[in-house]
Amino acid sequence: MIISELKKGGAINWKHGVWQAIDITFVNPGKGSAFYKVKLRNVETGQVVENTFKSGESLDEATVAYMNAQYLYSDGEGYHFMENDTFEQVVLTEEVLGDVTKFLKENSDVKLQTINGKASGVQLPPKIVFEIIDAPPGVKGDSATGKTIPATIDTGAIIQVPLFCKTGDKIRINTDTGEYVERAN
Repeated sequence: MIISELKKGGAINWKHGVWQAIDITFVNPGKGSAFYKVKLRNVETGQVVENTFKSGESLDEATVAYMNAQYLYSDGEGYHFMENDTFEQVVLTEEVLGDVTKFLKENSDVKLQTINGKASGVQLPPKIVFEIIDAPPGVKGDSATGKTIPATIDTGAIIQVPLFCKTGDKIRINTDTGEYVERAN
């Protein structure tokens, strides 16, 4: 595969290990050739590095598979998931999961990601409905300005929502960006 085909969450065999792409930025400077800045996490060690790849450079793609799973619970050791087909339980740490932990609800369905047969993360649905459990009251007449307020959702995460959102509202959130999408009442 070539570098332009690598997507966030994809994996490559590189420098004697398997590395997962955390962030990818395409850079096209005014002078010189274009390149990709890629933040990579080693699947085995958890080490994070940043590397640049020339545009058009070939990479050795690792085998990435997804299976249906359910998020069970979190304890001091990590986050527990159960594969739906085999009922096998998998524990992943917060370092491996990253920002995904802000949107994990007990008993919710996820896609468990494996790279070369080893569990390496989860993929959430693109949009999930959450309930606001705490939001400051909006000021009357201030709703047309596009201002936002910090609100706490039922997972404990704090996100920015429009002023008209209040405690008890159900809202849809984009799990990739962590941003408010719409009301879901």
